[in-house]
Amino acid sequence: MKVVAVDQGTTGTKSYVYDDAGRFASVAAFEHAQFYPQPGYVEHNPEELLRNVAEAIAAAGKVNAIGIDNQGETVIAWDSSTGRPIHNAIVWQDDRTRQVTERLKAKGAEELTQKLAGLPLDPYFSAAKLRWFIDHVPEAKDLLRQKRLRLGTSEAFFLARLAGEFVTDVTTASRTSLMSLDTFQWDHRLCDLFGVPMDCLPEIRPSTGPFGEHKGVPITASLVDQQSALFGHGCANVGDVKITFGTGAFALAIAGAERVNGSRFGIVPTVAWQQRAEKPFFALEGGVYNAASAVNWAKQIGLFTDYAQISSFQKHPAILRDLAFVPALSGLACPHWDRSASGLWIGLGLGTTRADMMQSLIEGVALRAAEVIAAMGELLPLGPSISVDGGMVQNAYLLQVLADVTGRTITVPSATDLTALGTARMAMRGLGVASLPDLPPPGSSVRPVGTYGPEARSRFATAVTRARGWKEA
Repeated sequence: MKVVAVDQGTTGTKSYVYDDAGRFASVAAFEHAQFYPQPGYVEHNPEELLRNVAEAIAAAGKVNAIGIDNQGETVIAWDSSTGRPIHNAIVWQDDRTRQVTERLKAKGAEELTQKLAGLPLDPYFSAAKLRWFIDHVPEAKDLLRQKRLRLGTSEAFFLARLAGEFVTDVTTASRTSLMSLDTFQWDHRLCDLFGVPMDCLPEIRPSTGPFGEHKGVPITASLVDQQSALFGHGCANVGDVKITFGTGAFALAIAGAERVNGSRFGIVPTVAWQQRAEKPFFALEGGVYNAASAVNWAKQIGLFTDYAQISSFQKHPAILRDLAFVPALSGLACPHWDRSASGLWIGLGLGTTRADMMQSLIEGVALRAAEVIAAMGELLPLGPSISVDGGMVQNAYLLQVLADVTGRTITVPSATDLTALGTARMAMRGLGVASLPDLPPPGSSVRPVGTYGPEARSRFATAVTRARGWKEA
């Protein structure tokens, strides 16, 4: 048997084929445009995303099933009669609803969202963005009156157009702030809070569907990219943890069959996955908004020209030389949840070089990820190692800093593109394949050497306090 896995990410769409012998190969890759119509706004063209998904599937040729992973909190509104989007997709990074979520927070509504959905009030999550369409796109109100308005995360739009099914999966629904983690259904109290009509939302199904057929081929898996990566890393036991260093850095840890309340530590409970006829499996999630995006920004402004320049440094750690970078270019997510925070260099002097600045930037990404791991460790007994993937894991300096500041061995799987691998393996499960091929052994590992420690974490924590609240100030 052979499946195609489509990884529809923030900057592009890729597809891979995977068979029941464990062979995994890249098929196609497409980039899509990024739109920034106003400060804080981030948008994609839904039709371009859909076209890339369809072409990525077609490039695989004959397969037995299709799996799709999605960006998570990115949302689209469309007309159910025509399938036509009425606005660009609003991306998970988008900050346009910050005033809405802050207003709700001031009214004490965060207690409700954390109790029911497990999520803090933050524009990162989908609910306020879905309401934005109704309030700001005139056509949305007309379609709502005609009962033709469809509101959903990006994959619900793909599934509606590709397979004619208005559905989502439980992992994606758990990222909206509209689904109860007790019932795994849309909750009327949450929908009323955000003003999102429940009858405009898709049906929630397990991560292995069914999700209908595209050109006669069943779609047997649909889930959030980070949860796909968790599955692709082979995380299965309580305390297993992975970090994906992509546009942002996202850590997920297996929490087991019971929900863990992480609100006291700024950690988000979420659904890891649900296979058909089984109960959902829980995870803890913590995100860093800017990882590779911070590196790419630094390259664009001329701080370095070649990635080899930032994989090792000759000087003593920048953070221990009182030079810190807080990668809050899109605000601070877990465990701070502060969209008013801004990116910050502190400790600059007349002798500071571009190499110093890049050393502190790489350290800052690792130290932010370590904050997330530390918060998770307050809730779960985490394992002695962290499995990592994503483009930034090619940076040896990042891995060594991360090992030191977390006190854990960092393992890099030999397989690449673990998000798509997890999607492919989940699609196999959706086909009814109970026993999957073993995952390849780790490719390399990095152990702590003690260069960094409590002093580095303490100095970085002080820098974070200076970055917080800047936009409000």
